[in-house]
Amino acid sequence: MTRRRFFLLISVLLVIAAVVATGKIPQQGDHFGFWSVLPPAIAIILAFITREVISSLFIGIALGGVISGKINIVQEFLIPSIGSPDYGLILLVYLWALGGLIGLWTRTGGARAFAEWAGRLIVVGPRSAKFFAWLMGMVFHQGGTISTVLTGTTVRPVCDQYRISHEELSYIVDSTASPAATLIPFNVWPIYVAGLVAGTVPILGTQAQGMQFFFASLPFNYYGIFAIFFTLLFALEVLPFMPGRRWGHLPLVVGRKMSQAILRARQTGALDRPGSDPLASEELTVVKVIDYRTGLIDFFGPMGVLLGIAVLPYSYFFFIKGSDDPPLPIAEAFLLAVLAGIAIALAKGMALRTVMAAIVDGCKGVTIGAIVLALAVTLKQVAGAVGTAPYLIEATQGLLSPVVVPALFLVLCMVIAFSTGTSWGTYAVVFPVAMPLAWAIHPDPMYLKLCFGAVLGGSVFGDQCSPISDTTILSSLATGADLMDHVYTQIPLALTAAALGGVLYTILALMII
Repeated sequence: MTRRRFFLLISVLLVIAAVVATGKIPQQGDHFGFWSVLPPAIAIILAFITREVISSLFIGIALGGVISGKINIVQEFLIPSIGSPDYGLILLVYLWALGGLIGLWTRTGGARAFAEWAGRLIVVGPRSAKFFAWLMGMVFHQGGTISTVLTGTTVRPVCDQYRISHEELSYIVDSTASPAATLIPFNVWPIYVAGLVAGTVPILGTQAQGMQFFFASLPFNYYGIFAIFFTLLFALEVLPFMPGRRWGHLPLVVGRKMSQAILRARQTGALDRPGSDPLASEELTVVKVIDYRTGLIDFFGPMGVLLGIAVLPYSYFFFIKGSDDPPLPIAEAFLLAVLAGIAIALAKGMALRTVMAAIVDGCKGVTIGAIVLALAVTLKQVAGAVGTAPYLIEATQGLLSPVVVPALFLVLCMVIAFSTGTSWGTYAVVFPVAMPLAWAIHPDPMYLKLCFGAVLGGSVFGDQCSPISDTTILSSLATGADLMDHVYTQIPLALTAAALGGVLYTILALMII
């Protein structure tokens, strides 16, 4: 850490100390006024400036403890968050099972075998490798965190082979996760959102009506549409200002940092920035195949179990049985996939000691990601305790005008989700307020669809770009990218998609009103 960054951290700690000295901050309803924004804002700003996420998150948590009057942050926030079922699921499934499976593939060579096979069928160069990553992101669209893990682990060996920088790959993986889940919503997203909007306005009286409205509003989820489209253009390298094209070195659309990453990887083969700190350690990246007959079964066996158990029951109950709450056994699918990989390796002659060593190495490789996720989950709870989202909603109510409301909802959700690191949490606080507010301003179904799409897309933007979001962290982890490098390089593209969406919302609102 440089001297400048060290003094910045000390300055923030002095601010916290000054707040403590001033005494308890008065609560204003369900928030603490401007103070409610500071914990996530300070954490995010420090993460951008210092590029050191763990200490930045901890300072944000400590500040939130001071503001809320819950000084014992270990008992009040850290232990409840880390001990929650949500974090337990993330730790067990997305980290240990994922790490164990990747670690096993480093000994069996399964992922490398798939990369070579896919290369012969689809991939012939960098562009087709990135298109393959985009395609897999669209296939594995069941949900944000699930998509990032499945897509990242599947396509990384292929893209590494063709010198695709980890910044490029993590952007493609992240931008085809939650955006795709909202546009191809054969998952739990419509059910969840329908429960939030049911009863908020006359035309959304029941959950069934809420689900129908979700599907009817898909054409107005402009951020999701532009995010997927821009990611495809990026993968095919046909965006303006891409490196190698005319004016390719201008920091527009793609962004200067992404352009530098592309040029670095293609020219030198360095998939990460010099001095970067990738979330995936060497245990997840170095292949150590010794006296083992590698085959496609080593990859497709575990992956087939994973997809078969997770996707097939869901599809059967949702599409054939018409269930409103289809089973999605993600935890069971991941664990059984690891067991399938173990069984295949043992059946092909690998020693049990070697198999278990590979799984342990894989679990060790995701330790940093586990720590970052634990602090991110804790900061989300802190943001809820100090009322970050309610304050932001209250502070923007005076800006309401029928023409700007859809775009304003988009921006508001972008800020809230970016600050809290969760799209579903943003839905929970915004949808029950935004829908009746939009209906009161202009009671028209088309206008309501605009506002609905704006909330849906704006929340996904914040979730996708926030350095404290689980999808952002897992995208970096699954692709081996530095977390802040991933954040810096994907924001220009995501902001461009969001800006175009905001313009369209305003134009359509003018036409309707």
